[in-house]
Amino acid sequence: MTKEVVKSCYNLHIRYVTVYAFSSENWARPKEEVDQLMKLLLEYLKGADKDLDGRAVRIRVIGSRDGLPDDIIREIDRVQASTLANTDMDFIIAINYGARQEILQAVRGIAKEVADGKLTPESIEESCLEDHLYTAGIPAPDLLIRTSGEQRLSNFLLWQCAYTEFLFPEVLWPDFKERHLREALHAYAGRNRRFGGV
Repeated sequence: MTKEVVKSCYNLHIRYVTVYAFSSENWARPKEEVDQLMKLLLEYLKGADKDLDGRAVRIRVIGSRDGLPDDIIREIDRVQASTLANTDMDFIIAINYGARQEILQAVRGIAKEVADGKLTPESIEESCLEDHLYTAGIPAPDLLIRTSGEQRLSNFLLWQCAYTEFLFPEVLWPDFKERHLREALHAYAGRNRRFGGV
């Protein structure tokens, strides 16, 4: 369903779309299941840019490369390079992604810059940490749709979702279609986003 959702978001002029394809915790699943997920990811990445049908969508992959098979890393590099110049929409795929892991590596990066004398502790602000996240340069999400009725974040974009609106439709991801997306956007449009204000 990813292909249909991306095309629908593009047609609706949604600038950034992120999907959670494989979490860092998914390695704990049975090997046969992990192997199958890796196979599906590889197949998707091989055709992801062709599936855009000429739409100016930039494909970006966030997450750690540690442990990923070489063929998947090659396809990530290829599809990112082939869509780099596209500017209408960013489609972000989280592969081997975990938000705690992301924050930890960001803190380590900042600590190294402090140790190297490039930063002082007093100069570290929220924007500094954000610049060290996998999502550097990508705005925080306005809406998070968690399909299948599960009502948890599952270690996804913990920092970025501080003021994100959440929706938890019962529909499973493989069955999620444009009508479900439109229903979610309609519900989102009715929200009153105060960002901590009155």
